[in-house]
Amino acid sequence: MSAIAKAIAKALATLQQRAPHLQPRIAVVLGSGWGGLTDHITDPIQIPYSDLPGFPQPTVAGHSATLWLGHMGSQPVAVMSGRQHGYETGAVDGMAVPLQVLQALGCHTLVQTNAAGSLQLDMPPQSLMLITDHLNLAQRSPLVGLSGSTRFVNMVNAYDSELNRLAAQVVQAQGATLFEGVYAWALGPQFETPAEIRMLRLLGADAVGMSTVPETILARHLGLRVLALSFITNFGAGMSSENLSHAHTLSQAQEGSARASRLLADIVAALP
Repeated sequence: MSAIAKAIAKALATLQQRAPHLQPRIAVVLGSGWGGLTDHITDPIQIPYSDLPGFPQPTVAGHSATLWLGHMGSQPVAVMSGRQHGYETGAVDGMAVPLQVLQALGCHTLVQTNAAGSLQLDMPPQSLMLITDHLNLAQRSPLVGLSGSTRFVNMVNAYDSELNRLAAQVVQAQGATLFEGVYAWALGPQFETPAEIRMLRLLGADAVGMSTVPETILARHLGLRVLALSFITNFGAGMSSENLSHAHTLSQAQEGSARASRLLADIVAALP
């Protein structure tokens, strides 16, 4: 048995021991500003990543490195509070083992969240954007090194159109505004230059961030359906007088966290 297979088996055994009667169907990855979602989990069971072999130890402020198991409405969920970004280690497959574990546990859908910069003047900070497609600017893949034909993953409809329609209906019913657009993944950790932002706008991107795309590729490789939302914390470089920093991102994300998390909880509870 390979080291990865052993890590997956040990993590599964731990989860089944800690929550023997829970079989989550929806996996959620929380990005910056989305931590309030855990307030909406009923009868939560918290397991630190350090107890789960193969789970990352994020080095970014705002990521607590805890797996939450419980329910949202009647929906059994597994919520990852924290992810590993490519810029932390240089590798972009840091979420491979966690997603394999959650799929083996019973999850068939991955809900992703992130904080992102807006590339559209009519989508200001504090907006929510439903991701309809992405640009892999780094041209890096977490599937590099795998063998067999399954590594050639079809990325058409990577962000499930049926789930997108359902999410939009839930938000509309709440009287809130939900933008839709293309998310551009930049490796980071530095922010983009004004010239890069102008390029991305020409390429058709609506928001830019430093996560999500590797997990989407991994999820599609595993056969998981994907729904993803961005919380807009700033305009792209050169589009405003904002001084971009991670502290600014966290501040903006925290300001809108309660509202975004409430909407996300309603969306997750309504998923098929």
